[in-house]
Formats: sequence, C-alpha cells, structure tokens
Amino acid sequence: MKEKLQSSWADTRLLFRSVPAVMTTLFVVSVVIMNILANKTIYQSDLIGVDGGILVSWLSFLCMDVLTKAFGPGAATKISLFALGVNLFVCVLFYVVSSIPTPWEDFSEFNHVIGGTWFVLLCSGVAFITSAVVNNFLNWGIGRLFRRNPDGRLAYVTRSYVSTFIGQFVDNLVFASLLFMVFAPIYWDFSWTFVQCVGCAVLGAVLELLMEVIFSPIGYRVLRRWEKEGVGDAYRKGRTLS
Repeated sequence: MKEKLQSSWADTRLLFRSVPAVMTTLFVVSVVIMNILANKTIYQSDLIGVDGGILVSWLSFLCMDVLTKAFGPGAATKISLFALGVNLFVCVLFYVVSSIPTPWEDFSEFNHVIGGTWFVLLCSGVAFITSAVVNNFLNWGIGRLFRRNPDGRLAYVTRSYVSTFIGQFVDNLVFASLLFMVFAPIYWDFSWTFVQCVGCAVLGAVLELLMEVIFSPIGYRVLRRWEKEGVGDAYRKGRTLS
C-alpha cells in the first residue's frame, strides 16, 4: 500500500512538472470562474434554465480534452481534482473575507457576492468531478477506436465533440438537479422542475458543443505543437519505466 501511494505521488509530481503552466493556469482559472458564475441564473423558462457558468465551462472541457489526449484520462482527472481543490480554497478565502467586519462602509452586497453558499459549492464540485471523469475516460475510449490515425484531426474532433456533449450534459444535469431541486427550495424558496433541469442540461450541452466546434482547432494546434516540442514525453517515459 505504501509503495502504491509513493508511486502515485511520484507520478503526480512528474505530471505537474510535465504539463505546461499556461494550460494548468487556464484550466484552474476557468473552473474557479465557472463555479462563481454558476450562482446566477441568466435565463429561465417553463422548460429550461441556464446559469452563468455556461459562459466559461467550455474552456474547462477544452482543456480536459487536450490534457486527456496528451497525458491520458487518469492524468487529466488528477489535474481536475487539483482544480477542484484550488476552487475550494478560493471559496473558503472568499468566505473568510466576506465575514470580516468593516465599519467604514456597507459592503453587504460585496460580501453576498463573494461569500457564496456552501451548497452551491457542493453541487458544483460534485457535478464537475463527475463530468470530468465521464469526459476524460469517454474521450480516451473514443480515441482508441481510431487505430489507423489516432492523432489525426478526425479522431481529435470526434473524441472531443462526443465527450464534451455528454460530459457537459452530465455536469449540467447533476448541478441543476442538486441545486435547484434539492437545496433551492429549502434556502432560496424557489425550485426548478426536473424537466427544466433536463432542458438546462441539453441546452447547455448543445451550446458547449458549439463552443467546442469553434475553439477545437486551437486545441488541435496546441497538441500538434506539443508533439513537435516533446511536451509530455518525460511523463510518458516515466510511466513506462515504472
């Protein structure tokens, strides 16, 4: 058991040394911003509802797709857990700041915005890590079907589009169902129906897929550049030797 933990820790350290800092930064920042924006409903009807997190969640999934292709689903999931941990730290920090009394001016609105609520964090965290696992391993599994040209553009867009759509559907459905059907009726005195949650999940997945179609060429070019520069070679070699 001890050897497995040591091996896993060594693998994780090698992974974070191998992933370019810009990619890790973009991924972590997108997760933090996504969970902050998720506090606001930007559209709601009898059939669908959309929260603000949809405006940036596409970047999180684009990063996961690139990381999965370059380093594997397990590695992408480890970085997803790291991003979730940073998001938790930020939420705790925001809460502490919002709780500090300030006698000079009324900061109640500021405190309300950054203070957040524990159940929104819980819902977003559960939804994010669930969808990350689904997206990463589905992306990897689809990629294995392309035996002749696994690194080609067709393989990349197929694995990215399918995994993003399903992963985003899972993310939106889990988040909306937990937040607006379980906690919102208790703490906010309103709720969404399950039809609205499904509508939110479908609409969100479609919008995120459109974003993926628009921005996936960037991810593909990043991967091609990484291959030329040997990004990730040390990690893959280290895993092979271990």
